[in-house]
Amino acid sequence: MIVSTSISRLSRYHKPVLLAGKNSCKDGNTSYVKFINARRASHTNVGTEVITLSDGKQLSLSTGKYARFADGSAIVSLGDTSVMVTAVCKHQSSNSSFLPLIVDYRQKAAAAGRIPTNFLRRELGPTESEILTSRVIDRSIRPLFPEGFHFDTQIMCNMLAVDGINDPDVIAINGASAALSVSDIPWNGPVGAIRIGMIDNELIFNPTRRQIQDSILNLIITATKHNLIVMLEGSANEILEQELKKAIKLGVKECQSIINAIANLQKVYGKTKRKIETNEQSQDDDLTSFVKQFSETKLRDIFSKHTHDKISRDHAINDLRNNVMEALKDANLDFDVKSAERIFGKITKDVFRTLILEMDVRCDGRPMDGIRDISCQVDLFNPLHGSAVFQRGQTQVMCTVTLDSLESALKMDAMSMLVSGVKEKNFFLHYEFPPYATNETGHVGRVGRREMGHGALAEKALRPILPKDYPFTIRLTSEVLESNGSSSMATVCGGSLALLDAGIPISSSAAGVAIGLVTKYNETNTDIDKYKILTDILGIEDYFGDMDFKIAGTKRGFTALQADVKIPGVPLKIIMECIHQAKVTKWEIIKIMNQVIRTPQQKKKDKMPVVDNLEVPIHQRGKFLGVGGMNLKKIFLETGVHIFPHDENTYSIFAPNEDAMTEAKEMIENILQKDREPTLEFGAIYTARIVEIREIGVMVTLHNNMMPALLPNSQLDQRKIHHPSVLGLEVGQEIQVKYFGRDPVSGQIRISRKVLQEPISISKTLHRDNAEGM
Repeated sequence: MIVSTSISRLSRYHKPVLLAGKNSCKDGNTSYVKFINARRASHTNVGTEVITLSDGKQLSLSTGKYARFADGSAIVSLGDTSVMVTAVCKHQSSNSSFLPLIVDYRQKAAAAGRIPTNFLRRELGPTESEILTSRVIDRSIRPLFPEGFHFDTQIMCNMLAVDGINDPDVIAINGASAALSVSDIPWNGPVGAIRIGMIDNELIFNPTRRQIQDSILNLIITATKHNLIVMLEGSANEILEQELKKAIKLGVKECQSIINAIANLQKVYGKTKRKIETNEQSQDDDLTSFVKQFSETKLRDIFSKHTHDKISRDHAINDLRNNVMEALKDANLDFDVKSAERIFGKITKDVFRTLILEMDVRCDGRPMDGIRDISCQVDLFNPLHGSAVFQRGQTQVMCTVTLDSLESALKMDAMSMLVSGVKEKNFFLHYEFPPYATNETGHVGRVGRREMGHGALAEKALRPILPKDYPFTIRLTSEVLESNGSSSMATVCGGSLALLDAGIPISSSAAGVAIGLVTKYNETNTDIDKYKILTDILGIEDYFGDMDFKIAGTKRGFTALQADVKIPGVPLKIIMECIHQAKVTKWEIIKIMNQVIRTPQQKKKDKMPVVDNLEVPIHQRGKFLGVGGMNLKKIFLETGVHIFPHDENTYSIFAPNEDAMTEAKEMIENILQKDREPTLEFGAIYTARIVEIREIGVMVTLHNNMMPALLPNSQLDQRKIHHPSVLGLEVGQEIQVKYFGRDPVSGQIRISRKVLQEPISISKTLHRDNAEGM
């Protein structure tokens, strides 16, 4: 049976899914859930709910007007930002062992009044920002689907309009909640989501884009009724424990008004939920009893043998699974292999959780608050700018730091820049999870959503400790060499070590830990009766557990957190305990890391890049650049040094190492000093030689190494002239001129011959007409 009694667990807090007991579907010997009524319900009624949030903003929820062929649709607006969300679910079970839920969030350029800048001028594949938002929405709604619900379901979030003030991601979460609630898809919502920030110790709900930039906290909270937390995602600038707890409590409270509004929208305008049913085969009880009798004790022995590592434990479980299948065949039982494997998996999970809940036994022998053995190493290879390996148990991560010029900063796409306000990033982290990390084979090179999400979380955790005005672009790469739980938090630890090894003056070391949870509900499956909080969870503890709460930070406070919940909500009390346990644990980890490297590496490595500024006077800019930038290209080809304009007179020089910088400076010195011009004194009189006569003046040189300068007609003589020829000037003739410095805009020298001449007296009769009349 796929749909289990965990449905009743939700009955207290959520509208229960209706079950029936006939009209089942069969595929061979496999029985699976099927909707009794395959006919689609009628269109959702048109309706709108408007919520006034505590900050005075209004959140609008409407349904029934657009995308009416979808099982559920909703348009949610905050300010002038609007997102349309649709929900569609197939009526045929996928026969998979998990919920095949797909969430796609798209930021259309038209929503911002833009045209895509790619060659085809249309939206292409999802951007990193869209993928990360899709993951947040997925994690907000997935825990509330009924257990055993294995129907293909797709949630599509389409940003219709964006005002550049209100972020659409939280709006999309509430839209997904509304679309599922008004649909006929079985779902035990609704949920409400809120973003919360903190500026000057004051909590702000749904901060604007500009407020987020000034905030020390950027936290998204998704909660259900009765203050149960479903999802947490956030970053912070070393926020304190008490401040974080306060923000979560107030955020959950703020979500309740949104939840009530969506529930009312569902009650008034929603469709009737589809009824699902399950058929329990007559052999299931016998099959379950046989598998349990054969494997339960052996599973206890496997999980109680603390000498097992990940590989040996997996092998032991797989061998036992194969033995169970062979025993079933020997017993001549008519069974379906998938059903037997499913039952074995459920028994394995039950035994694993029972040992933790009843016996306080973790499969590796650690206490509930124990961390695995940690070892660290830095400066792995000499050519690398910074490198480190962080090993925690059987999770091993290698991190490398590469420094480059600020011109190498990651440029954001137009829509992400408009929504987030970030134009470019001079620090970014790339996380890689190759198949060999778990003794598997697979495709490489393509970045998956999981890798992108883990890398973004680690980047959030490390960004607050970086210096604000660092003269290099920092690329941090993390390659998971071995994985047995929480490789993203190991990336935070290894990344912090690699940054120190690169000599980057970070404010403090950072570390991360994953906190797990195992729960047991009461007899009516409505309340958590017993629970255990696990520190530094293994991969198997994450797989069989109820929550993966990743928390990172420094000794002072927290910098990033992400809660991935598998049950229909976690009480605030448990979340608060997890945060406190993470605070204690991350400091223990940092103390171990500090034994390897505590402060930035002072010794400069041979291959470390260097950067310097060069001031070039305006009048020498042409000589410095060369025709078409020829000199700069020559310097790059011969030395590998990049030269970029910084402002009007200053250029930034980036060299891959000290030797290259020295060589490039020598080349620049030769360019600027070749035929070096003499220094002229302001107000001094010089002898100039005429080299060319033009209509507007004469071109003269003051020195053989100087470029010809224009002496305009207005400065040639006291009298007004229209051409130099009236003065009898010839090419090669020498004249006296006075030097008045250089023009601050063009850099051209300013000289005058006129000021050296005696004034000419000119008498004019201003009243000629009057004189003639007399």
